[in-house]
Amino acid sequence: MYFAQMLLDTAADSSATAMGGSRWSTMLLLAAMVGVMYFIIIRPQKKKQKEEQTLRDNIQIGDEVTTIGGIVGKVVTIKEDTVVIETGADRVKLKFLKGAIQTNNTANEKLQEQREAARKAAEEARAQKKGKKAKDLPEE
Repeated sequence: MYFAQMLLDTAADSSATAMGGSRWSTMLLLAAMVGVMYFIIIRPQKKKQKEEQTLRDNIQIGDEVTTIGGIVGKVVTIKEDTVVIETGADRVKLKFLKGAIQTNNTANEKLQEQREAARKAAEEARAQKKGKKAKDLPEE
């Protein structure tokens, strides 16, 4: 009888230890899943929202913008939370919330020009570097 009681106590202790270990591994797995969700979903979304807000804050009069609905026009007036754009040849003026602006085409064109200039400068630097290397080598 004493031997059976000792076996039951040992089995109860081992199952309690296994349950405690299981709890920690479950909590660790849950924390890992939350971390993965943060880096895959939440962080990129916040970054995108921040970029959109800076785009809307940097709109200037004369910029060509595209709205979420696909309307393209030039900015005529900027107020605190609204933008008036002028579209088409007949100069129709439409008033939009700043949140409805999807892209700033003028800023995109400037950025494209800057990238093109940087690419050309890098190519010229590479060409000059190749030319110097060829001159620096002793002729045989």
